[in-house]
Amino acid sequence: MEMEVIDLSTYLWNSSGEVMSGVCSEVSRSLREKEQFCPHPFKLLHQRPHFHYQVGVTPEGVEVPRSLVDKEMQEKMKAMAKEYQPHTPVGPDLKWRYFWRIVPRPSNTRFQKLIAEPVIPEGFPEWKETMDSWGHKMMAALEILICPIEEVEMSDQMICTPIVFKSIVLFGPVSVILDQGPHLLAPTGSNLQKYGQEGTVLAGYHYDLNFLTIHGRSTFPGLNIWLRNGQKVEAKVPVGCLLIQTGKQIEWLTGGDCMASMHELVVTNKTIDAINVAKEQKRSLWRVSSTLFAHIGSDVVLKPSGHFIESPLACKYPPIYAGDYVEEELAVINVKGKI
Repeated sequence: MEMEVIDLSTYLWNSSGEVMSGVCSEVSRSLREKEQFCPHPFKLLHQRPHFHYQVGVTPEGVEVPRSLVDKEMQEKMKAMAKEYQPHTPVGPDLKWRYFWRIVPRPSNTRFQKLIAEPVIPEGFPEWKETMDSWGHKMMAALEILICPIEEVEMSDQMICTPIVFKSIVLFGPVSVILDQGPHLLAPTGSNLQKYGQEGTVLAGYHYDLNFLTIHGRSTFPGLNIWLRNGQKVEAKVPVGCLLIQTGKQIEWLTGGDCMASMHELVVTNKTIDAINVAKEQKRSLWRVSSTLFAHIGSDVVLKPSGHFIESPLACKYPPIYAGDYVEEELAVINVKGKI
């Protein structure tokens, strides 16, 4: 199949609402029309549990949400106001995921388990080119966000970039702190034909263990996120936009100044409404999202830096290699295997 290319440069640099709307419509149409699916046994051939599922497919029923096994997190959940409490997961996540590393393997690292060879499904000759292309576009969006400047020019307006700049500039250039990090493009899917009942937890309440996470707009609603004040809000990603969330590694580097974003994926009444519309239109009932996890390099030591060293919470974040931290987290959520 010849892959369709959509030029996003007009979206990035042209302030015309009409042009931007056209590009966004092209992306949405392509996502609707170009989905490909594989039978269950074929997908299972591409799992690599002995490499911590860090390449290839992670089937449903494998990853355990942090809130199912973390007693401290469970106590915090109970202490929340009732209307803001997460759904309580009863077992492993029901989502499928495919991990694809988008950077070359580092020539020298202590963490070989985190950089296994990529898994390319048979019968998809365009797989590597497509995954690399989209993955690098997602990383480029993140790098624009975290480049060490205080202001950027967008649509003839100077806007402040409040969340990350004050933290990242203290750690050095982006090319250093993210150099050779095991960044993972992670398209994620949940079968709403099978798990489309309201209240079903597709991915239990958790944080991401990486540095920053970036998502494209998913095909069905259902993502809830928590603000730092404890309020739960439904994530609504506008057409043509990307959602960025903070992960645990940036929390470590900032001594808790930037907290990891808590979130869950649940079948809500709005998900049900969208399922009904999809059935009428004879569209797929797989909830698909395009996610990328950006990581600090595995051999970088995570610790509060700059003025965050003086933070009263800094002692909660002792020095640890990023790779060791990742492996510890993977063990907790049941995806750390043995080689």
